[in-house]
Order: sequence, then C-alpha cells, then structure tokens
Amino acid sequence: MILKAEVIAKRLEEGDTETADPLVISPQPDLDKLTESGSASVDLRLGTWFVTLRPTRKSHIEIEEKEIQWKLAKTHYVPFGEKYYLHPGTFVLGITLEWIRLPIGLGAYVIGKSTWGRRGLIIATATGVHPGFKGCLTLELSNVGQVPIEIKPGMKICQIFIHKVQYISSKYLDRTQFVGSRKPRLGEVSLDDIARKLGEAHHSNL
Repeated sequence: MILKAEVIAKRLEEGDTETADPLVISPQPDLDKLTESGSASVDLRLGTWFVTLRPTRKSHIEIEEKEIQWKLAKTHYVPFGEKYYLHPGTFVLGITLEWIRLPIGLGAYVIGKSTWGRRGLIIATATGVHPGFKGCLTLELSNVGQVPIEIKPGMKICQIFIHKVQYISSKYLDRTQFVGSRKPRLGEVSLDDIARKLGEAHHSNL
C-alpha cells in the first residue's frame, strides 16, 4: 500500500519524538504543503555531487574490476547557485540533497519527474529503496534529447513513493553497498556463486 502525502507528513512530524523507528527525510519538506498537495509522493532535490566516467582506452568495463570508482570515475562538486550542463547522449551520477531513513516497515522507489522527462532528462526508473536504508540516494541521469539540459543543485529532480512492507523480524535490514552514502558511487559489480559455478561447469564440458 502506497502512503498518501498526508500520511507521510504525519509520520515525518511525529517520527522524531514518538517513534522508536522513525521515517526521516532531511532536510524535511514543508509539511503543510506536502499535506495539501494531495499526492502520493515526496519531491526530492538534486545535491551538489556528481560522478562521470573518465575517457579511457579500455575496450570495455570488466565484471568484478576492483577500484573502478577511482580508475574510471571522476567526482565533481557543483555549489548551490551554479549550473551543470548535461549534454545529449551523456550520462552522470547525481545524488539527492535529502538524507533518507526508512523504518523496517517501509520501502520506497524513486522515479523522475515527468516535466523533466518531457525535456529529455531521464532518471533511472523505479530505483528501489529497501527497508532500513539510511543515506542519500544516487540518481542515474542521462540526456536522451537533442540539446544540452541545464540542471542546478537544490532543484526538484525526482519523487519518492513510500509503501508499507510486510516483515517478520527487525534484525534483517538493508545492508547493500550504498547504505550511508552521501556522494554518488558506481558501486561494485560481481558474479555470485551460481554464476561462477555455471561458468565453471561450461568450461569443464569443453
């Protein structure tokens, strides 16, 4: 069940004082405006950190390549009041201004705002946020339009939908590699045990 904006506003208002496992969005949105919006989401703003991929002579990005963040990625800081131009066909990682904390009974997903999508700015669709997550959310931004797009830290960039989650035990929380992030990160990609065993089985049959 997706929470309406007025329910989210009430949870945010009461969470700091009356709940041991609160929902937190910091900086907090205007709760009166959120309640009156009649929506089922909360707008999130663009932060000041960006990550782009460096030009490279490599033929491809390898699975399980170590330290890819430092080898292939470059971090940029754009202060409030300044602009960042996202050119056609380019891709950049951004970060939300807001720091999010989800209690064990809530999950969420993030989508772009349609007003930006109609201008060619695409954000990773349905980015899932697991119960127990704490941190800023990394945004995958790309320009599929024909002209550069001007974006600014602090502007509304996406929206988060929050929903209830059934659970049995509170000891199982989100422990993914992005928990606690305050800057965008590429993260690590690796093969799990099943993928490795499938590869080994294939080579043993050659």
